[in-house]
Amino acid sequence: MASHNDLGRYGEELGRSYLREQEFDVLHVNWKYSFFEIDIIASKDNVLHFIEVKTRRTRQFGMPEESVDRKKMKKLMTAAEEYLYRFPGWKRVQYDILSISITPEQKPEYFFIEDVFIV
Repeated sequence: MASHNDLGRYGEELGRSYLREQEFDVLHVNWKYSFFEIDIIASKDNVLHFIEVKTRRTRQFGMPEESVDRKKMKKLMTAAEEYLYRFPGWKRVQYDILSISITPEQKPEYFFIEDVFIV
């Protein structure tokens, strides 16, 4: 398996732990609909969060969150619409990005961007 897939999985594990520390209730990980996937679906304070997790080992290509573009957000929203159809009742919904930078011999650095809207 490609190392970027391993890094992505590791980032999602770190993301789950981070969100639990922030008192989120993690409902699903890698929830799939058709060709779309939501990395983490979590709730906190009656808000449903659809979270895209991006992890990088280096800043050579920019910060992890910079790789989430309009196309990626549209895919996230498409999957979220199906999730809400299957699991109705949520009055408040947010789309978030959890950026994780991993550098050797240091603790992971987290940057949680809530309620993202990309035009």
